[in-house]
Amino acid sequence: MAMDRMTEYRGFDIHVDLHMSSKDMFDVWFQVEGPMSPPGVAAIGKRIKVFGGPYSRRWAYLVAELAGRAAVDVILGPDECTEAGSGDQICKDASRLVNMKC
Repeated sequence: MAMDRMTEYRGFDIHVDLHMSSKDMFDVWFQVEGPMSPPGVAAIGKRIKVFGGPYSRRWAYLVAELAGRAAVDVILGPDECTEAGSGDQICKDASRLVNMKC
């Protein structure tokens, strides 16, 4: 049984793909697609397995989306919204990710 989810972050799409590995546990992959493919970035559009699994469904979605966001941040550099002075936005995003319905 495979489950997919797609979210948007800073103009890039983060695709999350879960595959059940045992009862209520999932291996998870993410894929980042976006409006550009910067030179030297080989992983755009490629599925990347998140290490450390298997995870519960909620954790699988959370860690894969965070991994995808981190990849986008590496590509684009710092975003003013996530700088130290705007911790409220980070907390709001984290709350949305943790409390999402699966």
